[in-house]
Amino acid sequence: MGMSMNVVVLSLFVSSLLLSVVTASDDGLVRIGLKKKKFDPNNRLASRLESEDRQALIGSMQEKYGLHNNLGDHEDTDIVALKNYMDAQYYGEIGVGTPPQKFTVIFDTGSSNLWVPSSKCYFSVACYFHSKYKASESKTYKKNGKPASIQYGTGAISGFFSYDNVQVGNLVVEDQEFIETTKEPGLIFLAAKFDGILGLGFKEISVGKAVPVWYNMLKQGLIKEPVFSFWLNRNVGEEVGGEIVFGGVDPDHYKGKHTYVPVTQKGYWQFDMGDVLIGDKPTGMFLPMPSGIKEYLKLIRFCAGGCAAIADSGTSLLAGPTTVVTMINHAIGATGVVSQECKAVVQQYGQTIIDLLLAETQPQKICSQIGLCTFDGAHGVRSDPEVLYLFIGNGKSSGVQGNAMCPACEMAVVWMQNQLKQNQTQDVILNYVNQLCDRMPSPMGESAVECGSLSSMPTVSFTIGDKVFDLSPEEYILKVGEGPQAQCISGFTALDVPPPRGPLWILGDVFMGRYHTVFDFGKERVGFAEAA
Repeated sequence: MGMSMNVVVLSLFVSSLLLSVVTASDDGLVRIGLKKKKFDPNNRLASRLESEDRQALIGSMQEKYGLHNNLGDHEDTDIVALKNYMDAQYYGEIGVGTPPQKFTVIFDTGSSNLWVPSSKCYFSVACYFHSKYKASESKTYKKNGKPASIQYGTGAISGFFSYDNVQVGNLVVEDQEFIETTKEPGLIFLAAKFDGILGLGFKEISVGKAVPVWYNMLKQGLIKEPVFSFWLNRNVGEEVGGEIVFGGVDPDHYKGKHTYVPVTQKGYWQFDMGDVLIGDKPTGMFLPMPSGIKEYLKLIRFCAGGCAAIADSGTSLLAGPTTVVTMINHAIGATGVVSQECKAVVQQYGQTIIDLLLAETQPQKICSQIGLCTFDGAHGVRSDPEVLYLFIGNGKSSGVQGNAMCPACEMAVVWMQNQLKQNQTQDVILNYVNQLCDRMPSPMGESAVECGSLSSMPTVSFTIGDKVFDLSPEEYILKVGEGPQAQCISGFTALDVPPPRGPLWILGDVFMGRYHTVFDFGKERVGFAEAA
């Protein structure tokens, strides 16, 4: 997602592409076998370089994910632009053209376009290390030529649209519109084990209004039922990475019954999610509070009254609001980058904030009263003239502070209010909040934990529908390397998405590996059950 290329790591080039296994059966289902790769230090290095570029360009953690919408038609933040495929683990194979030209792709429920590298990609190094589509070698190619671009963080893939047949398993989708990419800048695509992306989101977020592959499968009568499902194998010792089933579900992939929740906003597979629990304790989403405070907490990316969530097979980790991820990091002992601004707020203003809360001052006004923000009638904004702007939704600009003091204060208010409601003493509260400052997620998105401490870490749970979905430490901690050199990384990363789309959680492969996931297009719902 930062797209300038600062370092070339030789070992990134020699990794072989992972191929899929395709099976057909008598039950009318189409199965696409997946292979997976492990996290490795080279990918972490490339991801770090991308993140450093992103920080330099965007300027602050709060701005980091307030990216403008590049799709042109809809009014909300472009979540596709937030995606970082560097850590994506699961891949499958498709064919494009007649005879089919093979490509390894991510089957991505968080986007809706199909794109593969073009033989006309001459000036991007990434194209020389991946399969390229050659229109001249396909009997079913049809020219389109309309330009296309998809934003990923600080860079974009770009190219043009074409038509051709696309083979997915034993299905052939005719005249599918797809993007031939001629520009793939940066380390993300250079280091990737995949050639392209096959989006399985709704048409509402399709760039260029191209009809997604999934829609054409249904329109051309290739699929029995308007349902597809993911089983991701998280067993490190097994070669089989998982399976996508088009046309229904495989009962061998899950245990018990699925819990279904309706899609609340088409585009992404988005639904409403309840509380997040650390151990058996809520993170404060549903502590009793006036509605005005709930609106304030939403503005600072805290899930008061619950969050939206997205089931996203193209994201490896679990991404959520910084305020909550910091609390999780504290509970599991994860260490990121110390927030000096956060510590300064606690040291200089912590007692004052507690006093104001005890005096029943409106929380959304506290940071303005102590001079770190100004109050605009809804929430705090930076009080000095130097204001940075970002585009939210339909392009309207919103002032956001250029340093971290204002949001650090707002998060401290939330954390202190949470502790006061639990009747903690003032000394305990100040000590706790100071510790949370040490657990602020790293700007690179990573937070390290001690590999030997997993047994003492709590379960982290998500409330979806009427069910609590648990993740054990072994499931949300990612191990990089083997033996004494092994490192363990928290599966939680910070993602602050502004209203109206946010705040939200993105439930990636860490969650979908634990829970078999059904995408029911016909009934517009998402279902989760324990994976077999």
